[in-house]
Amino acid sequence: MNNHEIDYQIHGDDMQFVQVELDPGETVIAEAGSLMMMDDGIRMETVFGDGSNQGGGLMGKLIGAGKRVLTGESLFMTTFTNERSGKKHVSFASPYPGKIIPLDLSEHGGKIICQKDAFLAAAKGVSVGIAFQRKLGTGFFGGEGFIMQKLEGDGMAFVHAGGTLYQKTLEPGEILKIDTGCLVAITQDVDYDIEMVRGVKTALFGGEGLFFATLRGPGTVWVQSLPFSRLASRVFAAAPHTGGTSKGEGGLGGLFDILGGDRN
Repeated sequence: MNNHEIDYQIHGDDMQFVQVELDPGETVIAEAGSLMMMDDGIRMETVFGDGSNQGGGLMGKLIGAGKRVLTGESLFMTTFTNERSGKKHVSFASPYPGKIIPLDLSEHGGKIICQKDAFLAAAKGVSVGIAFQRKLGTGFFGGEGFIMQKLEGDGMAFVHAGGTLYQKTLEPGEILKIDTGCLVAITQDVDYDIEMVRGVKTALFGGEGLFFATLRGPGTVWVQSLPFSRLASRVFAAAPHTGGTSKGEGGLGGLFDILGGDRN
C-alpha cells in the first residue's frame, strides 16, 4: 500500500458530507473550499498539486500543479494531517445537492477517470492528474468531455455527483450514450469518446447540446442526473434581469432591501 489507509462515514441524504477518520500521522487531501469541520490536533497545509509527489523535487511539484490548471482547478490543494496520538476526524461537504461516491481505487485497477469538477477528497498518495480525450476537436466543442481528471493509486477517493446517482455496469461491447455533463466517472477499461448529434434540427432545437458521450463496455459508469452546469443555467434563466432598478418582491432587489443595502 502506497496510500494512507483512511476510514470514513458518509452522513446525510441529499446534502451529504463525508467524515474521514485519521489515525496518528495519517493525511487526507482535498479541494480548497471543501472543508466542513475538523477536530483539534489536525494540521492543515496548502501544497502544490495533489501532494503525491512532494518527494519528486521542484519539477515534479510544478508538473502536478500544471495538470490541475489544465482541468480548471486551483494550483494548490489542501492536506489535513493528524498530529496527535489519538484518532481525529475531518469532514468535507458536497458543493451542491447530490451524492458523495466513495471509491476504493484498489478495487478498480488503481485508476478512475472522473469529471474535472467531481473530485472532493482522497487519501494522501492518490495522484490527481488529467486524462485527455483522443480527438482534439471534441475538446473545443464538447463541453465537459475533453479534459477529465484521473485518480490513480490504491487508496480511497471521494467524488461528488449532482442530483440522483446512477451506477451501471457495462457488458463487453455494450454501448451507453449520455449527455457529457451527466458523466461523473468511469473505470479505466471503459472506452470513451464524444460524438456530434446527427441532424441540424436536433442540435439546434433539441435542447441537449451538440455532443454526447459514447461509452463502450466492459466497465462501470457513474452518471449524475443534475450536473452543476445545468443547475446554474436554469437558476440564471429564472432570475429576473431588471438591471438593478426593480424592487419586486421576487427579485434580487427585494433581497437587497431586506439585507439593508443602500442603493445610492
